[in-house]
Amino acid sequence: MTGTNANMASDPAIVETQRPLLSVENLRKHFPIKGGLFGRTQAVVQAVDDVSFEIRKGETLGIVGESGSGKSTTARVIMHLFEADAGKVVFDGETVGRGGIAYRELCLNVQMVFQDSYSALNPRMPIGLSIAFGSMAHGVPRKEALDKAAILLSKVGLDPATFANRYSHELSGGQRQRVNIARALALKPRLILLDEAVSALDKSIEAQVLDLLLDLKGELDLTYLFISHDLNVVRYISDRVLVMYLGKVVEVGPVEDVYENPRHPYTRALLSSMPSMDPRNRTMEAPLSGDPPNPINPPSGCRFRTRCRFAETVCGKSSPALTAHSDMNARHAVACHMHDPGSGHSLASQTEAPE
Repeated sequence: MTGTNANMASDPAIVETQRPLLSVENLRKHFPIKGGLFGRTQAVVQAVDDVSFEIRKGETLGIVGESGSGKSTTARVIMHLFEADAGKVVFDGETVGRGGIAYRELCLNVQMVFQDSYSALNPRMPIGLSIAFGSMAHGVPRKEALDKAAILLSKVGLDPATFANRYSHELSGGQRQRVNIARALALKPRLILLDEAVSALDKSIEAQVLDLLLDLKGELDLTYLFISHDLNVVRYISDRVLVMYLGKVVEVGPVEDVYENPRHPYTRALLSSMPSMDPRNRTMEAPLSGDPPNPINPPSGCRFRTRCRFAETVCGKSSPALTAHSDMNARHAVACHMHDPGSGHSLASQTEAPE
């Protein structure tokens, strides 16, 4: 190591910049299916299986995939709404639990906005009190918490004088989601997990909420984990995108790099399913056939192989590692034997896998 590099490595400011805000390592969550006379475990649903990724400070990581791919379960495990079976979550260099930061401290730094804006709010509690409740639970005096709630309502575009004393059933879907965003901001978190936060909104309201999220990110120095099935929305708001299939990460990279040069066959199929306004760019046949396999008994090796037209024997024998290869952007990684020269796949020697 040169002297310059050594000085950079020892500089706390440089280390602080390089350290990810959130690191998920080998996360696993299986749900037991019980049955029989004594309620014993008959099988397990492998919802999340060996998932790892990082989120850097100030960036937005988008997660996409079909229903059942494990996107929402991953977010809930990070928030400790589900207990992980294995793996660990590291927030700003400290492990969550196991002698590290406590769940209470995690809640002060990480908040979540759910898809269903109506069920996320207490129907018997005025909007202003709903936003203030979290602060009050952490010891903030009631008046101070309510004053702060009024400020947050203004930040999300709702007049406190008009909305603070209303109940959730008196608000539209877009207004309720703005309230949920304000509630998430009440504890001054550094990371917000957004689980399909705009999917239930019509397009005009969706655009307003997305622009609000971008404005708040810049103003409050926030970091986002944004989960959505809408590929256009993810491209608009994200810096990087992570693609999940049947509980596994199959591709991750800078959003423009993944969208313009997808490497995994599943990512290509997802992107080809996006509707186009260009009549010359019509999808004439379905990019994929069939449904994802049963997560109770997923395929061996690569979980996508049962729907992949490039699948070979090696795909059933071993699970491909998520790796950035020599012909790819250093931050772009894919889990596919076709891109691993040592895998034994017949197409692995080609610079680019066929379309």
